[in-house]
Amino acid sequence: MLGDTTGGGRHGRRALILVENLSVPFDRRVWQECTTLRDAGWEVHVVCPRGGKRDTEAEAVIDGIRIHRYPLRAATGGPAGYLREYGAALWHTARLARKVGPVDVVHACNPPDLLFLPALWLKRQGARFVFDQHDLVPELYLSRFDRGKDLLYRGVCALERMTYRAADVVIATNESYRDVAVRRGGKRPEDVFVVRSAPDTDRFRPVPPEPELKRGQPHLLCYLGVMGPQDGVDYALRALAALRDKVGRTDWHAVFVGAGDTFDAMVELSRRLGLADRVEFTGRVPDADLVRYLSTADVCLSPDPRNPLNDVSTMNKVLEYMVMGRPIVSFDLKEARVSAGEAALYTSADDEGEFAELIARLLDDPELRARMGKAGQERVEGPLSWRNSQTALLAAYEAAYAAVRGAVPGAARRGRPAGGRKRPGTGPRR
Repeated sequence: MLGDTTGGGRHGRRALILVENLSVPFDRRVWQECTTLRDAGWEVHVVCPRGGKRDTEAEAVIDGIRIHRYPLRAATGGPAGYLREYGAALWHTARLARKVGPVDVVHACNPPDLLFLPALWLKRQGARFVFDQHDLVPELYLSRFDRGKDLLYRGVCALERMTYRAADVVIATNESYRDVAVRRGGKRPEDVFVVRSAPDTDRFRPVPPEPELKRGQPHLLCYLGVMGPQDGVDYALRALAALRDKVGRTDWHAVFVGAGDTFDAMVELSRRLGLADRVEFTGRVPDADLVRYLSTADVCLSPDPRNPLNDVSTMNKVLEYMVMGRPIVSFDLKEARVSAGEAALYTSADDEGEFAELIARLLDDPELRARMGKAGQERVEGPLSWRNSQTALLAAYEAAYAAVRGAVPGAARRGRPAGGRKRPGTGPRR
């Protein structure tokens, strides 16, 4: 069984996970995948960018996971900036993948849909390619850039097709993404596995609320997450202005936890809306502070507007609100309902006034807030738990590894039997 963690012959299996979008272990989904595979007997290597304030070492071994990081500057200046970023990332990824050496499975996490290029090189050495589709990049392009279906859009569609074609197994974050992999990507249903993101329950545990975080107000509203063009922080701010001006509620303080491309623009928008005295932007904060804010919050905000990406994407912040037992106000998106169920109240897509009214409704009804919070915790501990995702992840790897057993891994070509590669004794230098 793949879940055997006792060692023995299992130690020969090596996996290399490629990530460009975030550092590891900061990328919580990738880190959960790494530790799940480690516990199932895989030797796990990760190639990823260095972080800005954390994950800054070039090499590290953390909880048995070998991490190889490269310097990367985030894109600025439009498409040319992305070309520079992705070109540098591909060069470093190929360089570090060669350093890791032969593997049984190469596992590439998008965006961008370019990591199939180093994966193809590893496939030629006998590895199998698992494509972990975190985002639908064509939909991300349409949602982030107001350019329509132009030449660049056709380019990202072509890269997605090439990634699907190269992949032996696809991991999708939800059923909507799985449908895309089958319908648009031409993958066989049995080769696509749904591995939902789930909050780390060791990281997210409620603590006693701290009234001082409410800055003298009866209620605290909280947003947690990335602040990019498609994430709807501007919708949330306009909804809070409507909560004050149209609903007439001023008995709240709001905190926005996170960072991203539009952080400075959102701070400026809050000033223009006259919210600077009641809206706090923390930037990224340590886990302990994040838990304090969520434990104190009365209502949590999920203001992602309806667009081609958001409607079919699972929002990590929604699941993190739920594990903390917080009620949610959300726009009515397909996958938001799949995730939150009765843990959220839903307003018509992009209706900021109705969003404000639902916040007020929850502020007035503590019993409803408690019921919704309990419903969310039960969903995260039950059907949406990481335990279920672990089963799907290991099944995906079993399918990929079953295929590679019939091939000859790179190490076997060097004179060692497949499945019997010797585990390195010390790991990379720190």
